[in-house]
Amino acid sequence: MDHYDSQQTNDYMQPEEDWDRDLLLDPAWEKQQRKTFTAWCNSHLRKAGTQIENIEEDFRDGLKLMLLLEVISGERLAKPERGKMRVHKISNVNKALDFIASKGVKLVSIGAEEIVDGNVKMTLGMIWTIILRFAIQDISVEETSAKEGLLLWCQRKTAPYKNVNIQNFHISWKDGLGFCALIHRHRPELIDYGKLRKDDPLTNLNTAFDVAEKYLDIPKMLDAEDIVGTARPDEKAIMTYVSSFYHAFSGAQKAETAANRICKVLAVNQENEQLMEDYEKLASDLLEWIRRTIPWLENRAPENTMHAMQQKLEDFRDYRRLHKPPKVQEKCQLEINFNTLQTKLRLSNRPAFMPSEGRMVSDINNAWGCLEQAEKGYEEWLLNEIRRLERLDHLAEKFRQKASIHEAWTDGKEAMLRQKDYETATLSEIKALLKKHEAFESDLAAHQDRVEQIAAIAQELNELDYYDSPSVNARCQKICDQWDNLGALTQKRREALERTEKLLETIDQLYLEYAKRAAPFNNWMEGAMEDLQDTFIVHTIEEIQGLTTAHEQFKATLPDADKERLAILGIHNEVSKIVQTYHVNMAGTNPYTTITPQEINGKWDHVRQLVPRRDQALTEEHARQQHNERLRKQFGAQANVIGPWIQTKMEEIGRISIEMHGTLEDQLSHLRQYEKSIVNYKPKIDQLEGDHQLIQEALIFDNKHTNYTMEHIRVGWEQLLTTIARTINEVENQILTRDAKGISQEQMNEFRASFNHFDRDHSGTLGPEEFKACLISLGYDIGNDPQGEAEFARIMSIVDPNRLGVVTFQAFIDFMSRETADTDTADQVMASFKILAGDKNYITVDELRRELPPDQAEYCIARMAPYTGPDAVPGALDYMSFSTALYGESDL
Repeated sequence: MDHYDSQQTNDYMQPEEDWDRDLLLDPAWEKQQRKTFTAWCNSHLRKAGTQIENIEEDFRDGLKLMLLLEVISGERLAKPERGKMRVHKISNVNKALDFIASKGVKLVSIGAEEIVDGNVKMTLGMIWTIILRFAIQDISVEETSAKEGLLLWCQRKTAPYKNVNIQNFHISWKDGLGFCALIHRHRPELIDYGKLRKDDPLTNLNTAFDVAEKYLDIPKMLDAEDIVGTARPDEKAIMTYVSSFYHAFSGAQKAETAANRICKVLAVNQENEQLMEDYEKLASDLLEWIRRTIPWLENRAPENTMHAMQQKLEDFRDYRRLHKPPKVQEKCQLEINFNTLQTKLRLSNRPAFMPSEGRMVSDINNAWGCLEQAEKGYEEWLLNEIRRLERLDHLAEKFRQKASIHEAWTDGKEAMLRQKDYETATLSEIKALLKKHEAFESDLAAHQDRVEQIAAIAQELNELDYYDSPSVNARCQKICDQWDNLGALTQKRREALERTEKLLETIDQLYLEYAKRAAPFNNWMEGAMEDLQDTFIVHTIEEIQGLTTAHEQFKATLPDADKERLAILGIHNEVSKIVQTYHVNMAGTNPYTTITPQEINGKWDHVRQLVPRRDQALTEEHARQQHNERLRKQFGAQANVIGPWIQTKMEEIGRISIEMHGTLEDQLSHLRQYEKSIVNYKPKIDQLEGDHQLIQEALIFDNKHTNYTMEHIRVGWEQLLTTIARTINEVENQILTRDAKGISQEQMNEFRASFNHFDRDHSGTLGPEEFKACLISLGYDIGNDPQGEAEFARIMSIVDPNRLGVVTFQAFIDFMSRETADTDTADQVMASFKILAGDKNYITVDELRRELPPDQAEYCIARMAPYTGPDAVPGALDYMSFSTALYGESDL
């Protein structure tokens, strides 16, 4: 044996060195080795479609010897010589021996000439060396290898079986129970071990040999009679046969492990693809909703009535209260799903997910920003339109009142001015008509202001685009034309009266004085009645207080007005007294005016009745403004508490996300407590929304008690919910990364400390220069030369695949852990496929379907290209193509 043992196998071949060399000549021993080694060689040569019959003869030309080495090593040897001469045979054998030596085996006393000459001893020794190197040397069990490892494996597997005590590779196997125990341990359905007897070794051995050959594809290398009939069976033959059991059973276990690994990778890949599809659908739905909503918010078509505009405002409130909040949640969930997917892809060493064009998170944020901008502009437009319509309604009503009063005053004036009563009047009557005309002119001048007010109101209605402007303009034009006509008629009548004045006597001055004082007083009363009946609109308590003060000042003038009324009535009474005293034929009427004392008294009584009504209206408006002020204070008090509370929570969440107090689970628990407290705060937001709705319903447009608007509160609340959800998601992803990469809490704290040190502005992200400084501080050699810049650009493409210009802490720890992580790689998947393929360069459809679950097997088949090599068979697949599809060219 010591003539052909290799130097590589000295350690595990030491027990055989004391064997007697003459034993090689024992015919029984030689028979066992010849049969065992021949069967072992054929178990490998049949993979190449050939076999040997005579071990010392069939290896003489070196061709099958080279083929055997290629099959068991999986490598190509030098091209063999095909000649029949001795020199060709020696050359082929030498190529085989050189290959064995290249594997670290030192052959002693074994030469090509002995093999070519058919030396049985040398040929068997060479085959034993090959068996040791390729079948036994790589066996490793619990830090033992080769022979000791194989023996320990046998002992471990047969330990539970009675009557089996494996201590060596010769007499321990004579009764056959050891072989049966190995088979039963791995395939209990093949042997009924309870029926075996220790005193029937031939039956035990033949049972084991037959079952191994039929079900385990292990050729029959030994004869039961030779083992039973030999005092000490050949150890090399037993070891060779037992090693076949080891490789058969360990190979099945490796195949199962490989299949499980592939299943795991495929399951993760399928889950990621489903997440991508979900993201695309959710992003498309959200963008479509934004696309439909923005045109509605950008519609600025004005309405003609207050009712229509208030309906638009109510629709907008329904949108803010019912339709938008679910979309805010969808947007937040979309960002969370996107971050989770990117984390899973990084953990699987997969490329970062790039959504379809127009569906990036940044695209959704931009679209959302356009939506909120349109929303803000739409609300401002609604409020301005309501104010405009409110102003228009007030002006239109005021126009109608003034126009009606003026039209009532002008009624009959044209006919009066066209009279020619002066032609038949007496002197006194002419003088009276002249004085009367002078009084009319005074009255006409007094009405000039009202006409100008009517024209000014009509002009303002036109400027504010009042919907009924044509009818207003027509009525105003009619009043102006009539006014011009009255002026012309007045001037014409005055000229006629003045021509006749020289022919007439002066009319009683008392009538004239009465007319002059009664007309202004009558105008004052009409103005007072108009003012007292005028509608008013105020928005603050100061405005109503101003109106109240003006009304009190008006009431203070009533005593003086009453004195003037009594004075005017006194003039009339004096005229009556003179008429009665001097029997003047005046027919009981004042020729200078149509205003009678009864009319003055009637209007005065009407003014006195309107004063308390005005008092009541002002009091009711004052109460309404006080109620509005309470609403303002109530809203302001709550907003001044909620606004700072939201800001404080935002700052506290920011501190939690960058501080290193406790473990990530502690931070996550703390954040979830904050989230719970924030959610519990929602009723106060709802209460504030209710107060805000009351304010809007009361048409309150400003509030001096707070700088916070409901829009500020809503935006702050939505940002707070989004921030806490995003921060929790980031910590969960950090935990996922930590567990997947095997990062300790101390490492995580060190990463956080380094990150926080260079995060100067406490924004939670690092800019490119900050990140570069952080890497240099951690020992990375990144210079300012082109090579260093290229390396830094490569690192930035990993941590910032979307090119946002910032590095998050999640991306930072992913990168740091990636440097040392031990994850499934493309090489592991390829090794798994190699185990399933065995010694072939391909894997068949049937093999995939047998080893993998149905859905994952079909997933692989759909992504693998047909194998077209020279040894291809029907259904052969190139598993290199699957690795390319799964990991990309860069991972191969």
